[in-house]
Amino acid sequence: MIEKPEAVSGASAPMRTTLFDFPHPVDEVSARLVATGVVITCSLYLATRWPWVLVVLAWGFVARVATGPTLSPLGQLVTRVIRPRLAWSERPAPGPPKRFAQGIGAAFSTSALIALAFDADGVVLILVSALAGFAFLEAAAGFCAGCWVFRALMRTGLVPESTCEACNNINLS
Repeated sequence: MIEKPEAVSGASAPMRTTLFDFPHPVDEVSARLVATGVVITCSLYLATRWPWVLVVLAWGFVARVATGPTLSPLGQLVTRVIRPRLAWSERPAPGPPKRFAQGIGAAFSTSALIALAFDADGVVLILVSALAGFAFLEAAAGFCAGCWVFRALMRTGLVPESTCEACNNINLS
């Protein structure tokens, strides 16, 4: 058992949880701040082509899928440093779609890392550019493409409704 950091300033005492929990609900403002960090990280890679930036990007997504912000450097920066300093009120959003979206980011970023190992630079650029684009939609407009896919999978029955009952009221704006 570890203690999770407070998600937002003024929140109740940190909840006790296991390492591999994902927050539910999540703070939409924190999610958008993390997306901003992903845009910056992707932009840094696209501008420099430094391989270690892809390693950091992939680690962040895998860590956020597995543990929420707990093992993610970007998640920790947002939840411990940036978010507590903002006066904006908490905006709860269902956790499972956000975790699914992080999983898509993990698939894209680790695929980019593998493509880089095989010198498939064009594939890397496409994957990182797509990640940057979707993260920008989340950061700037609050549109989570992965959440939209998650909801579509729920509607078709591929994801059981019991996975996320709160998702029936998901706001995709």
